Amino acid sequence: MTIQRMDHVGIVVDDLAAATEFFVQLGLVLGGEAAVEGRSVDRIVGIDGVRSDIRMLQTPNGDTWLELTKFHSPSNQGDDWNAPVNARGIRHIAFAVDGIDAVVADLRARGSELVGEVERYEDSYRLCYVRGPEGILVELAEQIG
Repeated sequence: MTIQRMDHVGIVVDDLAAATEFFVQLGLVLGGEAAVEGRSVDRIVGIDGVRSDIRMLQTPNGDTWLELTKFHSPSNQGDDWNAPVNARGIRHIAFAVDGIDAVVADLRARGSELVGEVERYEDSYRLCYVRGPEGILVELAEQIG
């Protein structure tokens, strides 16, 4: 298993504008925003009917990213260790990897659970979520193309 770098940390919030403002005031720079939904998103995160808005913020040197997400649907399912990816708070840590299928196989052999499926997202990545120890969600991203 080879991790290239830590890609981003995702935080689910109720008030996307206020959270964005807070992190911008801390010195992060808004790098982009998007509405996210559709079958591939549902399959990646293992939840049907996902509709969300995201804002990507980065450190001034561009090395580290923070993803803020507001889920419009489905509704929040609670806050616990086994909560789905749309629960409030810090929900996942993402790593860029080589050979995502081998990484997933290795993690599953060690007892981790694949949350949704490994899925191609547009022409840029193959992505998935794995639930690790104590319910920690880890997103794996393999760049393609």
